[in-house]
Amino acid sequence: MIGKEVIKSEPIPSSKVKEIIEDFAENNELNYEQNLTLNHLARFKRYSADDAQEIYEKLQDEFGLRDKVAAHIVDLVPVDLADMRLIFAKEATKTTKEDMEKILEMLEQYDYIE
Repeated sequence: MIGKEVIKSEPIPSSKVKEIIEDFAENNELNYEQNLTLNHLARFKRYSADDAQEIYEKLQDEFGLRDKVAAHIVDLVPVDLADMRLIFAKEATKTTKEDMEKILEMLEQYDYIE
């Protein structure tokens, strides 16, 4: 990374990262770090890339969540209020229990890949 500069940084769901790496791997050989990342992403349950993008956008539009928080919710696949509270623990703005329950209800509409 010597001599390289980050031009832009934005949080994206892990399913999108997996999709990008798999597309890259079709025409290129993956390096050690890219292989590690791909193996790591294959270990955890997640939403499909299309569902993840839809959930990500709904979380931002309907609940006004920041990019980073929306990406965490999509990546971590919370199943109960305890999981949701952990995700929101360090947020400056507090999210109500009712909103967390609405988010969980919305997430139940989507199937995830194990």
